[in-house]
Amino acid sequence: MYSGLNISQTDARPMYLQIMEQVRARIAAGDWPAGKELPSIRALAAGLSISVITVKRAYLELESEGVIVTRQGKGSFVADAGNLASEIQQQKLDGHLEAAAAIALQLGLSPEQLAARLRRAQAKPEPK
Repeated sequence: MYSGLNISQTDARPMYLQIMEQVRARIAAGDWPAGKELPSIRALAAGLSISVITVKRAYLELESEGVIVTRQGKGSFVADAGNLASEIQQQKLDGHLEAAAAIALQLGLSPEQLAARLRRAQAKPEPK
């Protein structure tokens, strides 16, 4: 089963985190709906030319987060959580907002100045 996941050996992040991020991104984008079967740990490890242990760690972490479920003898599947894609998108947004707040703090911006910048960013038309 082709996963469509790509691991970069030059990325500073651990490979298991890259896998987790890409699985979450696929779910958030709607590419992988609830109930979709994921590649087996062995198949994904072979396809990405990485250790089975690395893939297993990513799957275990995703399972502990409730993103995927594993059924003994059947495989791993995208969890059937009602609004999982939305929750993942909101977590991603929270991460970006936390990063923006940290940068604003470094720049000495007040919360009001940061909020004003956010309002300006929201008002900009989306690129086509």
